[in-house]
Amino acid sequence: MNWAMAVEYGLLIATLAGVVFMHRWALAFAAAGWVSMTVWKLAFGSFAGQSGPGGLLVHLGHEWLMLANLAGLLLGFAVLARHFELSRVPERMPRWLPDGWTGGLALLGAVLVLSSFLDNIAAVMIGGIVARQVYGGRVHLGFLAAMVAAGNAGGAGSVIGDTTTTMLWIGGVSPLQVAPAALGAIASFAVFAPIAARVQHRHQPIAADEAPGLAIDWTRLAIVAVVLAAALVTNVAFDFPAAGVWGAILVAGLVRPIPWDEVKKAMHGALCLTPIVATAGMLSVEKLPAASAATTFALGLLSAVFDNIPLTKLALAQGGYDWGLLAFAIGYGGSLTWFGSSAGVALAEEYPEVQDTRAWLRHGWPVALGYLVGFAVMLAALGWAPPGSQPVRPTEASVAAPAVPAMPGGVLRP
Repeated sequence: MNWAMAVEYGLLIATLAGVVFMHRWALAFAAAGWVSMTVWKLAFGSFAGQSGPGGLLVHLGHEWLMLANLAGLLLGFAVLARHFELSRVPERMPRWLPDGWTGGLALLGAVLVLSSFLDNIAAVMIGGIVARQVYGGRVHLGFLAAMVAAGNAGGAGSVIGDTTTTMLWIGGVSPLQVAPAALGAIASFAVFAPIAARVQHRHQPIAADEAPGLAIDWTRLAIVAVVLAAALVTNVAFDFPAAGVWGAILVAGLVRPIPWDEVKKAMHGALCLTPIVATAGMLSVEKLPAASAATTFALGLLSAVFDNIPLTKLALAQGGYDWGLLAFAIGYGGSLTWFGSSAGVALAEEYPEVQDTRAWLRHGWPVALGYLVGFAVMLAALGWAPPGSQPVRPTEASVAAPAVPAMPGGVLRP
């Protein structure tokens, strides 16, 4: 790494440190980081080999769709979550969920399943709304961390469940090559979910009864279904789910008022996350280390603090990865911190206590344990199997590649 790259990484690390330890001023640190990186690149660097304002424009031309999707989905799914809350379905959930700690387990399982065919932001935000209702507003931070992990794990094995897996699909990776990530997701869920559900039950048991005279607003529930369907269709057809989400929200405004106050609440998270992702996307990185199980494991850990969108692009360009193992690692790895995925950032708008990074790490340790177990189960059961190769078991020499990649891996993704 030369001195110019060292400065770039230093700027990004300083930005993330400000967000983590001074979260009340996270927006200021995020904006300052993006401005600093842009000025530095204009003055002393280049954008993928092109210098000056022209290079910046070319770079933004490649990045704008991803950034627009990120901001648009964070804001749009905040509106969707409010429609879901106003439908009064969450108030009916105590009747449908089992009593005891298994009720929390069932709720986490629902988030896991929803995120396999919906965007993980939507699945986690809906889960957060339900949790607030069924636990009377007393939701443990460890349970919230587990909810983010369930959303990210569920999306890892589906090419329509996460931005990175969709990128793999568009880049030519078969959905069947990504699907094995579901094995890691299930194994990790079996570790963190029961622990988190029991912790939540001790903290606050699930509500026993629903409100009397409850009447579900079926129109708002239909709006939720239409918005989710629009997101799915526009993601598959145009790689622009934010457009579908907002198109459906605006049309639905003809029959039910749009809760614009939710946009104001979610604006802080969107304005904070988007410049951090944009800053990470400007890092000068030419290639990743040689593809191996150890490199993939390390990239998953780094996905908790760095942008996984450039990581996924580089992995696609380099090739040689076991795509299922990579999808699990970079998809689930962002759950290790609250700002490591856009689902965590979105949930932080509903639960401000999520932004205490040290508390997240302290109470979210089952999520980290789940990553270790999920990765180990995939490697033991399936081996290291890039396309066109025979599976290689973890005891063989090819796994002993450098464990720390030359670049950071993934943060903050939808």
